Amino acid sequence: MRSILDSALFVLTATCVLVACGTLALLLTAVLGRGLPMVNWGFLTEQVRLVGAAGGIFYNLVGTLILITTAAAICMPLAVALALNHSVYMRAGKARRTLGLVLYTLNGVPSILFGIVGLIVFVRFLDWGKSWLSGGILLGIMILPTVAVALIEQISVVPFRYLEAAAGMGLSRSQIVRAVILPQSAGGLLTGLLLGLSRAAGETAPIMFTATIFAGVTVPSGVRESPVLSLPYHIFILAQDSFDPAVTAKLWGTASVLLMLVFALSAVALLVRCLLYTSPSPRD
Repeated sequence: MRSILDSALFVLTATCVLVACGTLALLLTAVLGRGLPMVNWGFLTEQVRLVGAAGGIFYNLVGTLILITTAAAICMPLAVALALNHSVYMRAGKARRTLGLVLYTLNGVPSILFGIVGLIVFVRFLDWGKSWLSGGILLGIMILPTVAVALIEQISVVPFRYLEAAAGMGLSRSQIVRAVILPQSAGGLLTGLLLGLSRAAGETAPIMFTATIFAGVTVPSGVRESPVLSLPYHIFILAQDSFDPAVTAKLWGTASVLLMLVFALSAVALLVRCLLYTSPSPRD
């Protein structure tokens, strides 16, 4: 009876995997098949013209890179602080469990809520208007749980003998963090950060109210009233005027570039994990 159940579960699991992979393959074929013919040097180096029907996406790509770079700068130190407090400085108990629960809960918050909070705080209260900095901060906070949890999981598998050896040499807790824990957990931090940025690169809701417009700007020169162009918002606007064949072609080309950017970040995350992964060892 157990063997029958095991076989049935295996078949069910394999079917789900095939359906998921098949759906992904269809989506990739649809997007890249229609968009890649539009991607050329001119498309990547020219700015948008004729309300998206002509030109390229140079400043949209630059704006997206500005946003995710800002998000990384905001997120990384906060994620390190949260992970170290959870795994090193907090005693095992209710406080640590509560922090873990909060991180997992925040990871499931819809991105549109971050956009609304950003509209209230940055646009209205701080009077920044639309600003690249507010968009980067929102994206950084949005991916913070993903990065922090990845680092927490990596810290949890640092071999305990390394910590014992460091303590035996007379190192303080802060020295152990700098000399042992952070170097051994670097793979988890970078992997979580790159995966988080892969998500942030494709988000529209957190930035459409706070950081991005469709056309008319290049590179920001300040903070207040300094929006940027972005790939996700560009796709969002073009999709509303997709009855024009010229606009439709630019839409698929932009979607292909965004998809390739996301895949590049994910591929780098996989490479980093393969190079820096530390084999788990039991912690006594």
